[in-house]
Amino acid sequence: MKRSNKIYTFLFLIGIIEIASAQYKEDQWADRDTWMDVSKIFKLSNIEAGDFVADIGCHEGYLTIHIAKQVGASGKVYAVDVREDRLNKLDEHLRERKFTHVNTILGDYDNPKLPEKLLDAVVVMDTYHEMDDYMVILKHIKKSLKPDGRIVIIEKFKSRMRNKTRDEQMEAHTLSVDYVKSELEEAGFSISTEIKNFGSWENETNKKIWILVGTPNELNREPQNK
Repeated sequence: MKRSNKIYTFLFLIGIIEIASAQYKEDQWADRDTWMDVSKIFKLSNIEAGDFVADIGCHEGYLTIHIAKQVGASGKVYAVDVREDRLNKLDEHLRERKFTHVNTILGDYDNPKLPEKLLDAVVVMDTYHEMDDYMVILKHIKKSLKPDGRIVIIEKFKSRMRNKTRDEQMEAHTLSVDYVKSELEEAGFSISTEIKNFGSWENETNKKIWILVGTPNELNREPQNK
């Protein structure tokens, strides 16, 4: 391949990446609100004022900002991402809005670095399918939750990947609810809510949003200090 062709190919790939990540940028958030019912997510997750909530895979802060408004100044938000540039952008959004109750955390690929036994809810939206060490991460999340805390996983499933293996689905940046439900149960969570069709991602009918809400099993909870 000639050098010029290589350059054009590189620029084309960069363009695809930019398009794919557009939904995470602030100027796309209003449009995202038209197809993602955040208020219903909070109702299903029982996220209320004063709660301590983590947003794992926060990107530039679409859901983080919504959570910060929902929990208010009496609550706390822990926004986690593995990319520092995204967290830097989120910090800008927080300063513009004068939010001081949000902590940004540069996590590891196998550890979100959350405080232990403190959180009312941990939300993982459109991120679980990217996690290679998902069982290790679930263990960390479980340790971060209060005894009655919730894990909330939100994903999109592409219909063309039905009946494909887990690895094949991950490569296509999607994941079936059935795989994740089994993994949550294996990690010691009980499923309290399962919604297989929460609408269409970006209004594309071949990409259905699903939601799982889980709580730590009684037998798997560590005894609390009295």
